[in-house]
Amino acid sequence: MTLTLLLDLDDTLLNTNLEAFIPAYFQALAKELAPQIAPELMFKALIGGTSLMNESLDLSQTLEEVFAGVFYPQLSVPRGELDQAIENFYDHVFPTLAGLTAQNPKAKPFVDWAFAQGYRIAIATDPLLPKKATDHRLRWAGFDPEQFELVTTFERFHFSKSHPAYYAEVMGRLGWPDAPVIMVGNDLERDMLPAKKLGLPTFHIDENPAAQPGPNADSCGDLQALRLEIESNNLAKFTPSYKSLSATLAILYSTPAVLRGLTNNLNPQTWAQPAPDAGEWTLTELIGHLRDVEREIHHAQLELLRQTGEPFIPRPDTDIWANQRNYLQENGAEALNEYVAARKKTIEMILALDAQVWTRKARHAIFGPTAFLEVIGFMADHDRLHVQQAWRILQALK
Repeated sequence: MTLTLLLDLDDTLLNTNLEAFIPAYFQALAKELAPQIAPELMFKALIGGTSLMNESLDLSQTLEEVFAGVFYPQLSVPRGELDQAIENFYDHVFPTLAGLTAQNPKAKPFVDWAFAQGYRIAIATDPLLPKKATDHRLRWAGFDPEQFELVTTFERFHFSKSHPAYYAEVMGRLGWPDAPVIMVGNDLERDMLPAKKLGLPTFHIDENPAAQPGPNADSCGDLQALRLEIESNNLAKFTPSYKSLSATLAILYSTPAVLRGLTNNLNPQTWAQPAPDAGEWTLTELIGHLRDVEREIHHAQLELLRQTGEPFIPRPDTDIWANQRNYLQENGAEALNEYVAARKKTIEMILALDAQVWTRKARHAIFGPTAFLEVIGFMADHDRLHVQQAWRILQALK
């Protein structure tokens, strides 16, 4: 049994005085753009774009796209016009901010130990910055960004740490491992609370030896204490649970985002390439299946669950659709866009329901007596199953 570690960056692996770092970062960027953009206008656009990224639950747009949709219109410049200046900033100016940070001397020994145990490590930093900036900060912390399986940045992620959906997207991008997981971070509001809402075990980084875990942290201490916590317990202690309402909704939001991230810039041949296992679908077939289940099964189930009494929830055999409907001849990327649109409708339908429906009884064709929350949970389980499948296919085709 292996362990997946989701490690925050600032004030977890890298000591960062954010109260000094953020103003210095904004001022340096404003100075770099000053020949073209007035600093006061740039500050307003930068803050506006960052605020919208924090709030966004748009599963069809990356945070970079959300930011750009606010930032450039407020500056009254077309996207692309500032690219050269911004690239120069992150290549040459941003690295000069390293002095406002310091390496955590406990970080590299902990990470080296974790890798030696065969653990999977993702850098779960708030994806509000571009890859170049995050890579610089990882180097400041003493790491090579390429050594980690996943690093969250705004080019490829759709949610900030404000939302449990961020943590669901991280888990999905890792293939939803059926194994123990720990989210490790220093911020009770952005690292611990949303991760706990998804159902992840959490460890709060606190250098105070007398500290006690807060309400959303399972344990606390420094990185040495985290190692002791792991070594002194059966890893099964860190098994997550995704059965709550908040976890279910987070998964439903995240799945289209995960699939967009996994298939970003995929060539048409890979979409249609059979997996080595003859029992696996191609990616195009998998996405076609998800799209049609969303449209024809999930939407119908939600309509039934809105009824009074105990509705019967049918569940036809949808696995045969891949051959019947000849999914392989479709365009996988277009099918994914159609799936994203169908999932948006699903979420709109769920959010429009009254709170009392979550306990409403129903009868499921496969699972028997059930309730609304459990039926929606089946949708989330179906998501996780097929994200795991997509991840396996892509790993096999590398």
